[in-house]
Amino acid sequence: MDWFTAPDYWMSRLVFQRALAGLYFVAFLAAALQFRALLGERGMLPIPRFVARVRFRQAPSPFQLHYSDRFFAVCAWTGCAVALALAAGLDSLLPLWGGMLLWLAPWLLYLSIVNVGQTWYGFGWESLLLEVGFLAVFLGNDDVAPPVVVLFLLRWILFRVEFGAGLIKMRGDACWRELTCLDHHHETQPMPGPLSWFFHHLPKPLHRVEVAANHVTQLAVPFLLFTPQPIATAAASLMIVTQLWLVLSGNFAWLNWITIVLAVPALELPHAAPDPVATPLWYEVVVLGVAVLLLALSRHPVRNMISRGQIMNRSFDPLHLVNTYGAFGSVSRIRHEVVVEGTADDVPREDSGWKEYEFKGKPGDPRRWPRQFAPYHLRLDWMMWFAALSPAYAQAWFGTMVERLLENDTATLRLLRRSPFPADDPPRYVRARLFRYRYTTWRELRETGACWERTYVREFFPPTRLAKTVRR
Repeated sequence: MDWFTAPDYWMSRLVFQRALAGLYFVAFLAAALQFRALLGERGMLPIPRFVARVRFRQAPSPFQLHYSDRFFAVCAWTGCAVALALAAGLDSLLPLWGGMLLWLAPWLLYLSIVNVGQTWYGFGWESLLLEVGFLAVFLGNDDVAPPVVVLFLLRWILFRVEFGAGLIKMRGDACWRELTCLDHHHETQPMPGPLSWFFHHLPKPLHRVEVAANHVTQLAVPFLLFTPQPIATAAASLMIVTQLWLVLSGNFAWLNWITIVLAVPALELPHAAPDPVATPLWYEVVVLGVAVLLLALSRHPVRNMISRGQIMNRSFDPLHLVNTYGAFGSVSRIRHEVVVEGTADDVPREDSGWKEYEFKGKPGDPRRWPRQFAPYHLRLDWMMWFAALSPAYAQAWFGTMVERLLENDTATLRLLRRSPFPADDPPRYVRARLFRYRYTTWRELRETGACWERTYVREFFPPTRLAKTVRR
């Protein structure tokens, strides 16, 4: 079938596949380095406890059948190795079916992790990586030209990511309609980046322009993805530029990067035209069958997008094949942060020598400037932002985290930037307090060198020691 393939997108496919493999590597690396403290046998939300109450069909994963920290580590590091092999182009050296199986491996491994990841893996970009990764299995290698239907389905995902995010904003917080959300967003976003302070202090008229441009990019431009070239390329390019602007303004794990990667298959990139290659009949049947399945499943996100009760970031099946996306339907006006402290004193008093734990990404010391971590995902730091919004977000795991800090647990301390206590001398008590944070002004920055100013609000978690029952 001549219509089945699009040889002009050969280079677009190559760039897309190599970039996607790089994102897979980042995702598996984060899992390998963070899982023991978050999900391990002595983690804050242990996988064995989760699989004991959740059925396999609800969350299919080999960890339902067997779990050990060593087994999880093997799966995560294997995912890293496969991702690097794909980034190096090993799939192009294999026959078509072999390349497809190689792309299937990281999808299955990461699905296994996400399905038992609980709160730590409840972010929209987890499902997005899985949905895009599943389609990548059927995009082919150098044995065939890119299939048209798979290229279309990738644009369909990009459309839903952008248009869904645009709709949730227009239906959500009034500040999006009033063009004022960026007066607050750069200050209150989950994890500011090194340039976020400067973005916050841009002139307010420019913030209005930013929001208006965002609405155009998310509500109008996505429809142009399905128009002929070069219009589709222009639309995808505009989305890439917008996402790069977001990359500069904050740390959103790999959300912006995977959106950029998704836009690549819509680009007509110059390349040396390869010799025509006939596609095997079995491959055409498989691809068309998968396309029919995914289009049928797409009724769920479509209904969600047209619904007045639109929800953000939800999977409609345990395999995360077709999902709904969206972000920042509401924007906080005030930033709160949970500050965790410990003391070696036998009796915890306000004048005790409380020392602050420093997290890697979330704001803490007002003089410490935010760093760039994205596309790497600091899961604990992100959940600490949610905990500051409401203690309910932390109810299941915060008490266990405090217990691990009281033990000077090595895996937990590795998630932090710095512990104020020596490894052989853990704190006697740990507490948490809630502070209001705001960006300093230009004048305050020059005078104090601090990018944040913070004010005590209330107690978040009372002083606790191991001898007492730790709230869970």
